Amino acid sequence: MEILPRTLGTRPRLACEVRAEGVVAARAEDAMAVLSAVSQVALGQGLVIHHVRSGDAAGPVEAAATQADGGAGRALVVGAVRRALDAVCLRTREVTLVVPDSAVRVLLLEFDSLPAKAAEALPLVRFRLKKLLPFDAEDAAVSYQVMSSAKGVVQVLAVAMPRDVQEQYEGVVREAGYEPGAVLPSTLAALAGLSERESPTLVVNAGKDGVTTAIVKSGVLLLHRTVDLGTEPGAAGGGAAPANEVAQAVSVAAAYFEDTLETTPAVVLTAGTMGAEALIGVIDASGVGIGPVAVQEMLDRQMLGPGAETAGTQSGIPLGWLAGVRGALAN
Repeated sequence: MEILPRTLGTRPRLACEVRAEGVVAARAEDAMAVLSAVSQVALGQGLVIHHVRSGDAAGPVEAAATQADGGAGRALVVGAVRRALDAVCLRTREVTLVVPDSAVRVLLLEFDSLPAKAAEALPLVRFRLKKLLPFDAEDAAVSYQVMSSAKGVVQVLAVAMPRDVQEQYEGVVREAGYEPGAVLPSTLAALAGLSERESPTLVVNAGKDGVTTAIVKSGVLLLHRTVDLGTEPGAAGGGAAPANEVAQAVSVAAAYFEDTLETTPAVVLTAGTMGAEALIGVIDASGVGIGPVAVQEMLDRQMLGPGAETAGTQSGIPLGWLAGVRGALAN
């Protein structure tokens, strides 16, 4: 499924995702997005990347450091991005940058009609966003994609990001010696690599600072819900999302299936740092009422080339970490 218009053609063949837990990068040689090289650089415990919260456009990569970090948080993020990309780069320095879901706002809008030309449609989308965003819609970076159009209803996926937040993320990439050619939020990036399925599919993207649930059916995004777990600067802890928050997010998505789609999900796909095995444990322990369901990694091993074949093994990069960069390369 295409996620957001690509006005400048295909996205770069390098991709990099910045998460609170660390940075991953990957390279693919063509639009099939078989990963030919992957890398991962961890960010230390206690290092927090600030996100956009309600009414707040705090700098997402002004990474607050613990006392042990010596106040060098941003330099650590820049260094991690540089090392991750240097490990997979061959020639191009242009990168598709994948940012945390809580650095943006993702909304599903309905219009009676929408002009076919982006130059005419974008102002209408931006106007609709004015009352829905906790930041200035006029100054924000806004992109949109028509999801479906039938019976006088145009369903639109809209993504908005405060301009200063975008500039700070892009600035980190430039300080690392690369050039951001496109910017995508984590879950939408992962969905860009998902093949269209007739049956509705639930995707769970969880990490230590947030969990996003998304439902797609036949290439149409039906639900996108992000819960910011509100990690505070200087907080210690590992890279796991709180199990109760993940269980609650899955429960809300399951209710959508029951109330709106009148079914239960047949499969749950995982992205992010939690992983399928951990999510199975959360679902089993919480008693979330979604019935018998297959929980699988979103990234299939068939998507890994010879240079990335160790991913998903005990010594390799967890598959969930790569879902966003792989999707970003599938175009």
